[in-house]
Amino acid sequence: MENAAPAIAKPSLPKKPSLSFRLRNGSLNALRLRRVFDLFDRNGDGEITLDEMASALDALGLGADRSGLEAAVGGYIPAGAAGLRFDDFESLHRALGDALFGPILEEDDEGDMKEAFRVFDEDGDGFISAAELQAVLKKLGLPEARSLATVQEMICNVDRNCDGLVDFGEFKNMMQGIIVLGA
Repeated sequence: MENAAPAIAKPSLPKKPSLSFRLRNGSLNALRLRRVFDLFDRNGDGEITLDEMASALDALGLGADRSGLEAAVGGYIPAGAAGLRFDDFESLHRALGDALFGPILEEDDEGDMKEAFRVFDEDGDGFISAAELQAVLKKLGLPEARSLATVQEMICNVDRNCDGLVDFGEFKNMMQGIIVLGA
């Protein structure tokens, strides 16, 4: 008999969960998942401990409950390991996707992009400013957030009309470029 993955307790979610948790392009999914793993693995030891996961979720404003996190994730940590290795994290991601969202159905790419844009557009004015991008990068603990000049350069690389802001069209073009390059 094969090893069955531990059952995942279904947390309470908003009425309409985000489908952006599921990424459609396999190679892009692996690349993004690896980046998330690396962000969570604060000390770079190749494992995400429960403490690192809780800290990362707290930084994203998701308020991790330690006992709930341990119940959901603990079964994916191999015996003798301090935390999740990348393969374990990938298995957890796949299991959570199935448990929380069911099978992948036809998805709305435009809706996913609008939802992603709203994460960066903190004030809801329809534009991503350097300050908003810097705030999100800080929440994620990325080193690029330390320098406003670096963040402004990131904005300039996407800002086609040179107004110092990224509108949804520019964001969408950037994201489609990433998808094409990452495929």
